[in-house]
Amino acid sequence: MAPLSLTALRNNLFKIVDEVIRTGIPAEIERNGHRLKIVLEERKSKLDNLKPHDCIVGDPDELIKLKVAQWLETDKL
Repeated sequence: MAPLSLTALRNNLFKIVDEVIRTGIPAEIERNGHRLKIVLEERKSKLDNLKPHDCIVGDPDELIKLKVAQWLETDKL
């Protein structure tokens, strides 16, 4: 897409934005020798914000073998 003038953007703002959303192709605007872009931002998953934590103390393979009867939490109450 050829760079648009600010006047052309103002006259067709909704049409241009809808076209960027539909195609994903950024619209370029030129003003005083500078170029700007209207770009579709991709949504990130909330899971992308998660950070890894080392929460398990010991060998994680031992947790697989653990049976509920081995839990002695009631003794500590």
